[in-house]
Amino acid sequence: MMIRLKYSAFYKKILLLALVIPGAGMSAKAQDIMGNIERFASAFTPERAYIHYDKSSYSPGETIWFKAYLMAEVVPAEASKTFYIDWIDDKGKILQHTIGPLVNGMTNGQFELPASYTGKSITVKAYTSWMLNFDSSFLYTKKIPVVTDAPPSGKTGADLKPTLTFFPEGGDAIAGLANKIAFKAVNAFGDPVKLSGVIVDGAGKFVDSLRNIHDGMGYILLTPKANTTYTAKWKDEKKTEYTTPLPAIRPEGISLKVALAQGKRNFEVQASPGVAAGTDSIHIIGTMYQHPVFSISRSLKATAVSGSIPLESLPYGILTITVFDKNWKPLAERITYVDNNRAYSWPAAMEVEHWGLSHRGRNELVISLPEAAPASLSVAVTDLAIGVDSSENILSGLMLTGELKGKVYNPAYYFKDSSLTTQQKLDLVMLTNGWRRFNWSKLLSGELPAIRYPRDSAYITVSGKLAGIMPSSISPASSIIVMMKQKDTEGKMLMMPITKDGRFNDPTAVFFDTARVAYKIQDKTLDGSMVQFMPDKLRVPDPGNAWMVPFKADTAGSAYHLKLAAAANAIAEKNKYKELEAVTVAAKTKTPVQVLDEKYSSGLFKGDMNSIQMDVLNDPFAKSAMDVFTYLQGKVAGLQISGSGSNASLNWRGGAPQIYIDEMPADVSFASSINVNDIAYIKAFRPPFMGGTNGANGAIAIYTRRGDDVKPEPGKGLSASRIEGYTAIKEFYTPKYYSQFVSPEADKDVRTTIYWNPNVVVDPKKNQVLISFYNNDVSDAFRVVIQGMTLDGKLIHHEENME
Repeated sequence: MMIRLKYSAFYKKILLLALVIPGAGMSAKAQDIMGNIERFASAFTPERAYIHYDKSSYSPGETIWFKAYLMAEVVPAEASKTFYIDWIDDKGKILQHTIGPLVNGMTNGQFELPASYTGKSITVKAYTSWMLNFDSSFLYTKKIPVVTDAPPSGKTGADLKPTLTFFPEGGDAIAGLANKIAFKAVNAFGDPVKLSGVIVDGAGKFVDSLRNIHDGMGYILLTPKANTTYTAKWKDEKKTEYTTPLPAIRPEGISLKVALAQGKRNFEVQASPGVAAGTDSIHIIGTMYQHPVFSISRSLKATAVSGSIPLESLPYGILTITVFDKNWKPLAERITYVDNNRAYSWPAAMEVEHWGLSHRGRNELVISLPEAAPASLSVAVTDLAIGVDSSENILSGLMLTGELKGKVYNPAYYFKDSSLTTQQKLDLVMLTNGWRRFNWSKLLSGELPAIRYPRDSAYITVSGKLAGIMPSSISPASSIIVMMKQKDTEGKMLMMPITKDGRFNDPTAVFFDTARVAYKIQDKTLDGSMVQFMPDKLRVPDPGNAWMVPFKADTAGSAYHLKLAAAANAIAEKNKYKELEAVTVAAKTKTPVQVLDEKYSSGLFKGDMNSIQMDVLNDPFAKSAMDVFTYLQGKVAGLQISGSGSNASLNWRGGAPQIYIDEMPADVSFASSINVNDIAYIKAFRPPFMGGTNGANGAIAIYTRRGDDVKPEPGKGLSASRIEGYTAIKEFYTPKYYSQFVSPEADKDVRTTIYWNPNVVVDPKKNQVLISFYNNDVSDAFRVVIQGMTLDGKLIHHEENME
């Protein structure tokens, strides 16, 4: 609550900028516009995420350990309580959908990369349900290298041509006005390309040269002529020649120039003669994190409108400057970065109290912060020889790239210092990357967008909803008893009232992993009603197309990393299996699918009968599917499934197949309501299916668990189901060696991650914390990465080698 009050006061303070900019007096209309923008910003505050991993690349069979940090504007994102991560292979399949609880905008967990994985990368897509309401470009996505000895398959993108793209400052190049036109040259992987070339007009006459300023970016200064085209003729590093047309020249419009100066941004607006004749004034609005921070209205009688924007009262981040005509139609827009991050990021310090670079040696580190404040850190110590990717960190992720569309190459570079030179290079990033959080026409009219995904403002708990009943049949005394049992834990009984809309919930019953529940409704008038558990749980969204981006698989230290990973997997395999006594096979063993078919199917549904059979009961990936149709996608040749849940649409040979639940006809809505964890077996009968009516387009027979597949505990004779909560969070194993003597029988310690702790808590009364860890049997140098966040949103980053 204190943060909210402080934050509200903060924005009231920066709105005072409008009073110190000359000519910034606001009309009633301008005040209405500013009010609409502020209402939008307050109601639709976007969230952004950054994930710190224990290392930068992995080998099949290894565990990816992570800590997630989320921010809303410049404070921790405390409104959302649940964080989702999709782990996607290089073919677009979601391997696992993990769910973590957010506490003060932070959560942690792990993903076990399958030992059989053969891909060269894995894509991480992470989000809150609230983030899904906005442009998918702002969701967190990252491709992580997977180090394997498998040969590359197909094209990797290395043979694709580089691209050169031009970006006129303000949005358009206007005839007769001086324009700055930025450019960016990248290869197929999004990495910068050094180029050389010239700009020529339609007659082939030289206009300007293309000059690289930083990482494939630069700009030209051009006063274009009307009805003239301009072309770039350029060469890449291989001296291959290309031609790229510049954007079309607009005959009329507004040019917006922004220049960097110490502590301020200078701007200049020029209008072409036609625009100047059609509007006698312009409006200029500045926004940060969607909030309005200044408003200016000026006459267009002068040849140019110029001014300065002071920055000292603004936070760090992207300042958007938008120019409107007198009727508030947007004409030009420019983003610029406000580098006031020194007040929002803290430099951590690290001191080695005890060195242990020898094998199994003990190490002690003291991590210090500049001030005493409650903070949570994630600390990773890895073998220095496996390589590291320092191109991004928590500062660049939450202060820059989380607010931009498109890839930024080496974003961490822009936070190495706050010099004017670095800021000028960062301004090239602003000129060559997209940003658009809202639709101006709808926003200015006061129209707010519809919310498709409600915010997860409460944690995942034992909850449910009664279906197939009238609200009038629910009395104030109606309740449900739920008996809950999890593996290796004692069972518990929950008694929850049923509300008028049929819902029940115990906000204290937050749980992890899966649980078996048995339930009994304490109201005879509600007998026969169906109970849907966890009805508001987010369904897994489409994986998107980030996994399709070309990816460079070569990583520094990959050979050494692969060697140690192979040794670790061999040790794990040896310890996993024991030598078994010989067994004489007297009869042919039935497959699990045959066992399920004999147990569940009957009559015309029994046997192979030109069907595709799916053992859902023993499928480890079944629990990641949010409904039966999500699970079926891609598993049945010819069956096309679009949409999900009750909105799913099925098509097989030109029509919809008949759906059966336990061999009884059902519809899509009912089938989608069944928890996949309650399904044991599915048979998809190819068209035509003669076992029932309307089988011309085949049939999908879904069998729910019963008998031995549903344990009667904890309540004999009660209806039962299985529910899934947050993904279980494991603890990173850190061995303690009290002696450096190694027994000949002992397994060799070849860990590449020496230490990982996602929850290093700094005492608010102190400004330092001590951590200790033991070396493995092979490493002689470490890489230490420390990242974190304070409860008021200050970000912490430090990297250092121990060698």
